[in-house]
Amino acid sequence: MSDNLPQERKPLRKLDFGFLPIPPYLRHNPDAPFELSIPHTVIFGFASTFSMNLYYCQPILVQLADEFNVDYVEVSRIPSLLQAGYAVGLTLLSPLGDLIRRRQFLFLLMIASASLSIGLAITRSLVAFETISFFVAVFSVTPQILIPLTAELAPPQRRASSIAIVLSGLLMGVMLARVLSGIIAEFSSYKNIYWMGVGGQYLLLLVLYFVCPDTPPKNPQLTYLQILYTMAKFAVTEPLLVQGAILFFADSAIYSAFWVTLTFLLSDAPYHYNTLEIGLFGLVGMFGIAMAPLVGRAIDRLLPWTATLFSIILIIVSMAIQTAAGGINIGAVIVAIFVLDVGAEGLQVSVTNVVFGINPEARARLNAVLILSIFLGQVMGTAVGTRVFVEGGYRATGGFCVALGALNLAVHLLRGPHVPARAWLGWAGGWSLTKTAAEERQEKAIEMAEMPSTSPQHGTAEVGGDGGHARMSWVVRKASSVFGGKEKRGLEGVQEGGEDKA
Repeated sequence: MSDNLPQERKPLRKLDFGFLPIPPYLRHNPDAPFELSIPHTVIFGFASTFSMNLYYCQPILVQLADEFNVDYVEVSRIPSLLQAGYAVGLTLLSPLGDLIRRRQFLFLLMIASASLSIGLAITRSLVAFETISFFVAVFSVTPQILIPLTAELAPPQRRASSIAIVLSGLLMGVMLARVLSGIIAEFSSYKNIYWMGVGGQYLLLLVLYFVCPDTPPKNPQLTYLQILYTMAKFAVTEPLLVQGAILFFADSAIYSAFWVTLTFLLSDAPYHYNTLEIGLFGLVGMFGIAMAPLVGRAIDRLLPWTATLFSIILIIVSMAIQTAAGGINIGAVIVAIFVLDVGAEGLQVSVTNVVFGINPEARARLNAVLILSIFLGQVMGTAVGTRVFVEGGYRATGGFCVALGALNLAVHLLRGPHVPARAWLGWAGGWSLTKTAAEERQEKAIEMAEMPSTSPQHGTAEVGGDGGHARMSWVVRKASSVFGGKEKRGLEGVQEGGEDKA
């Protein structure tokens, strides 16, 4: 068939689930792609914040033990079940973002999570509370759908800053859940915490109905098992993803070890703070997280490798401050919290931005691997950090965190700022920490390859209309020849997904 013949298009989808009208301005139209604005991004961030209801229980375990008339050992199963449920959701549900429509998927996740949370507010049985908690956590993966969707919809020139805003919503949700949970439980029933979460999620669900665009499935030719298989394949065959997962694992371990043991430090001499006062230190962390737009904007202008390097250095500096003076001066603790949060935010945004460039059609799976590494880091950091603190005090824990930061630095330096994406180790292209002209041209080529087009002169053929399209831009072939195949994997991301494209 000639490239000049017009392609037959399917009519625009007008209904979700076959009965729920999609607002006209949110319907997928290949001729007028939806571009994510800053207000849209902020709303995505708020949706991520209120999805972190699996952290509500941490400050109220004592109240839960009293409510169900059990000891602390029994009630401690609740956080473990929440973490297990979240791991199941990350592994089995979040990769579906590469297979089905994200708008409908988000609605289902938020309805399930919010509705199940009602049970947490009304049940009087510990077994029922534990069971419901597990399934609430399974469906609490809304941010892991929103982050890849944001990367897809955001303009390329502010993709990192957009990811930073949504990611900060996720981190803010973790902090805010703990702070609000402690405050509400201090002055009223713990059940009001869950009613607040239910109301927040249903409100954001309504807002997303009028904000979240309908987008076609990215890989309709794949099955669910193929999605899981290719996710596992990415986890062992992509150097950038493997390096990013290691960086996330160590960073998460540092973060968890610091925050868990900070409670022990502040409740003992010389501070002797109560639970409410300790909870308020989360506000310092939230202020650091609120720097996300500035951090993202800086990363958009930097070579991602350089941004990751600076972020790792900030994390090491924060832990060095905590090790040296955390038990002497409360000002040192506050500075350490702020610097740690800025560094951790910068690391996650810069690494995520790079990893998403491996294959735009597989961002949900790539993101799932990164978040699973964060989860494993949390488990390790909490367990080891607590044990080290009990045996050696805050300086031993600080030294442990500094060592993890040094490990991250070593792993990062194994791959230089200009090495090809498929290289596991080495340096290439000199020592410049800024983008070279060739790299800027390559980024532009990838951006053009991702842009939908319907006219042959733009070099892209759309087949099958809504969702069933396969595309190969001449820009990709041209860029591949310019770079001698060194970055062929990254440039052909629109064509390959670990057997993704038919």
